[in-house]
Amino acid sequence: MGTHTIAQQDFGQLVDGTSIQLFTLMNSHGMMVKVIDFGGIVTELQVPDKNNQFDDITLGFESVAPYCDASPYFGALIGRFGNRIAQACFVLDGKTVQLPCNDGANHLHGGVAGFHRVKWNATPFETEEAVGLHLTYLSVDGDQGYPGNLHVTVTYELTNDNELHVRYHAVTDQATPVNLTQHAYFNLAGIHQKTSNILGHEMMINADAYTPVNSNLIPTGSITQVTDTPFDFRVPQAIGARIDNVDQQLEYGKGYDHNYVLNKVTPTEFSLAAKVREPISGRVLELWTQEPGLQFYSGNFLDGSLTGKGCNYGHRSGFCLEPQHYPDAPNQPSFPNVILRPGEVYSSHTMYRFLVQA
Repeated sequence: MGTHTIAQQDFGQLVDGTSIQLFTLMNSHGMMVKVIDFGGIVTELQVPDKNNQFDDITLGFESVAPYCDASPYFGALIGRFGNRIAQACFVLDGKTVQLPCNDGANHLHGGVAGFHRVKWNATPFETEEAVGLHLTYLSVDGDQGYPGNLHVTVTYELTNDNELHVRYHAVTDQATPVNLTQHAYFNLAGIHQKTSNILGHEMMINADAYTPVNSNLIPTGSITQVTDTPFDFRVPQAIGARIDNVDQQLEYGKGYDHNYVLNKVTPTEFSLAAKVREPISGRVLELWTQEPGLQFYSGNFLDGSLTGKGCNYGHRSGFCLEPQHYPDAPNQPSFPNVILRPGEVYSSHTMYRFLVQA
């Protein structure tokens, strides 16, 4: 048993000369999380397998430059609004709010210069059982079209129990939609192993229903039961078992790219949302969250054109589990509320727990 540590080093510069810092969090068992203050991006995640061999299990890059242009949100914090907003607009208190279109005619993940492409203020901390990083950002009124000054704090905390906690906190001076999430791409085999894709990972998602989408991946507004569909992961299934089934929803997403309606006793219950096991390494990821939804994305748009950390990121070489409120919620009155108002506090907690199971 060692002691947990936190270290800081340079990670390059932005085009305007702004220096970016890399923070390395290590717990007493050798699990390591690396985070940069650009986009709050998790660049590396070293986790042991069943033989206590460590490997990096998250897709990313070795310098800041690719994160500025080529990255499909690898490891990034997402805001103000994770996922899609139809036609890049919504009506709030009788007024139409127009956002930039960055996904065809729609708005995706907070816009081109969303939270994934800004510098955060980073403050490392230590406790008896953990090391962590407080990240703060002021998203000013009009940022990417959103109303109100939004003060955001995201805290990463790595415990000695191999748990990575992510806590979100935000307040605003005008009504505005807020839906923050983390966009890590995982491959539990280890990105440096010969395994080329994540189709053999066995996944459980604790959801009886999901939100179907149209051809632009915008929810139709209905909530559909997963029973007798390829979207039923209530019993663990290989990700690839049904991914190529003849199914209109799978065709729209080119695989899985859908929001699951998580089973909850209370709306903000902190509960197990998903569990994923990679059979060869024995690595297991449990995801716990207070969020009502979970976007499961099977890396369908990865095409081998990106490389990083000595790896080529081919088709479905990583998967995402993004805890969230539902996509297009500002335009869908039946979906859980995403509007934060002055005097209210946006607060959410997600945990990634790493285990081994032979």
